[in-house]
Amino acid sequence: MILVTGGAGYVGSHACVELLNAGQQVVVFDNFCNSNSASLDRVQKICGKSLIAVEGDIRDQAAIESVLIKYGCTAVLHFAGLKSVQDSVTNPLEYYDNNVIGSHRLLRAMQNTGVNRIIFSSSATVYGNPQFLPYTEDHPLNAINPYGRTKLVIEDMLRDQYASDSKWSIGILRYFNPVGAHESGLIGEDPVGVPNNLVPFVAQVAIGRRERLNIWGNDYDTPDGTGVRDYIHVMDLADGHVSALRLLDAPKCFAVNLGTGSGSSVLDVVRAFEKVSGRRVPYDFKPRRPGDIDSYYAATAHAFELMGWKATRTLETMCADHWRWQSANPNGYSG
Repeated sequence: MILVTGGAGYVGSHACVELLNAGQQVVVFDNFCNSNSASLDRVQKICGKSLIAVEGDIRDQAAIESVLIKYGCTAVLHFAGLKSVQDSVTNPLEYYDNNVIGSHRLLRAMQNTGVNRIIFSSSATVYGNPQFLPYTEDHPLNAINPYGRTKLVIEDMLRDQYASDSKWSIGILRYFNPVGAHESGLIGEDPVGVPNNLVPFVAQVAIGRRERLNIWGNDYDTPDGTGVRDYIHVMDLADGHVSALRLLDAPKCFAVNLGTGSGSSVLDVVRAFEKVSGRRVPYDFKPRRPGDIDSYYAATAHAFELMGWKATRTLETMCADHWRWQSANPNGYSG
C-alpha cells in the first residue's frame, strides 16, 4: 500500500492514476484545503479501480501514524503542501508551518512506524537564479522565495535523515512547470481563486471566465521578449513518480529533475493554446514582476540514466489536454 499525501491535488491525483494503473494499492491522505475530493472519485472512474481516501492534515502526526499502521503502508509519495510563490511571499509563516513542519511530522510518523521509503515532490525553485543553463542536479541550491526555501529545507531534512540512517530510501523529484491534464478530461488543474500559473489562466480566458491575460514583461533576453519556462505534461510527471518508486527497493538518496529539457515562452504557450482551442486569448503586456527571471529549463540526462524516464508529450499536447479538461469542466470540479 502506498500512502499519497496531497493525493487529491493536481499532480497528486494524476500520480494516483499512474500508481493504480501500475498495480499499486493507494491510500490518499489530504485535508482538501486546496483540492477537491471529487478528483479522487474521477481517478477511480478512469482506472476502474478503488482507492482509500482519508481526510487529515500532515501536521497531525498521530493521524499519519494511524494510517500508516492501519493500511500497512510500505512507501510514501509526498505531495501535500502549499505551492504559490507569490502567496508564500505574503504568508511565509503559513508556508513554513504547512510545508516544513508538516513534512517533519510526516517523517517522524514514518520513523515511528518503520516506513522508510519516500518520494518527495520538490521544485526547480530550489535552484534560485540560474548560474548556468540548463539546470543540472548539481547546480548550486539557492532558493530566493519562501516557497522555494521550504522545499529546500525539506530536501535538507531528507538528506540528513538518510545520512543518519542509511536504511532509508529517498527520491527527491524537482519539478519544472506542470501543465496539461489526463487525456480523458476527467481530472485536471482546478486552482482555487485566481490562477497563479500561466496555463490555467490562459484556459480561463479562452473559456470566457476571465477577460484578458496579463503578460508580465516583454523585454526579457528571450527570442520574443517574454519569459521562457520548461513546461512538462502532468502525466509525464506522474509517470516519473512511478519510475522513481521502482528505485526505492534498495537504500539510496537521489535527486532528479523532471522537465522536458527545453523552454517555451509565454507567447509560445498562448499561440499553442489558441491553435488547439480555436479561441482567441487576448492579452496585455504589463511591467515585469520582481524576482522573475528571463528563462530556465531542465537538464534531463540524469533522470534518463537513473530511472530510464523522459518526458514525451509536446507543448501542443499539453495545451490540448488542458483545453479538453477546461471545456468539459468550465468551473472545475465545483461545476
